[in-house]
Amino acid sequence: MHYTEFLTRTAFSKEEILAHAKGLLVEDPPKDGVGRLPSPPFLMFDRVVELERNKSSGHIVAEYDVKPDAWYFQCHFVQDPVQPGCLGVDAVWQLIGFYCLASGATGAGRALGCREVNFFGQIRPYDQLVRYEIDIRRFTTLRKTGFSIAIGDGRILVDGVEIYSVLGGKVGVFRDIAYTDYPISTSRFARGGLIERDDKLNISGRRNVQDVQNKGAHDEGANL
Repeated sequence: MHYTEFLTRTAFSKEEILAHAKGLLVEDPPKDGVGRLPSPPFLMFDRVVELERNKSSGHIVAEYDVKPDAWYFQCHFVQDPVQPGCLGVDAVWQLIGFYCLASGATGAGRALGCREVNFFGQIRPYDQLVRYEIDIRRFTTLRKTGFSIAIGDGRILVDGVEIYSVLGGKVGVFRDIAYTDYPISTSRFARGGLIERDDKLNISGRRNVQDVQNKGAHDEGANL
C-alpha cells in the first residue's frame, strides 16, 4: 500500500501485519522509514480491528488467535502450560508502537516503560481469542528531533474476560537507530546502551523524552 493509505487505515489484516514486520507493507515509505513490528514467534497479535486517531490521542484494538502448540506453552511450564504474562505487556508495547507509526511517526520503535501492570487471570492452550484494547492518552512528535512518544492504557481480555491491565505504557519512535546491517559487528549500531546518535542529540533527546513523559504523567493525573 502507499504511505498515505497507511496513515488513514482503520484496520489491518494478518497478512498486512506480517508484511509490516518484514518491511514490505508500505511501498513508498518516508526517508526515516515506518519501523517494523517483531516477527513471529514474538509478534503478539494477528490483526488490528480498530484504529482511531484523534490528533494527540486515539484508540487501537487488536486480536490474537491462541495456538495450543505455541512455543511458550512448551516451556512455561512443563505439565502446567500458561502464556507468560510479560508477553501480554509486550503486546501492548507493540501496539502502542504500531499506533505511533500509523499516525505519522518515523523511525524505529522502542518500549520506554509503564506505570503499572496488573495480572488477575491467565491464558491457557485451549483458550480461543485474546483481545487487546488500548486507549492512547497522549501522542506527541517533537519537531526539533523528530522523536515521537505515545502513552496509553491497555486492557487484555481472553474469550471476553479481562485478565491483565497495563497502565501508562510508553513507547518512543527514534530516527537513525535501526541496526539494518545486522549481523555486521563493526556497525555503529552493533552495541547497545543509551539510545544516542551524537553527544548533542543525545543530550537534547534525553531532555525532550523526559519533558514529554512528565507532561504525559501530568495529563494522566489530571484525568484520574
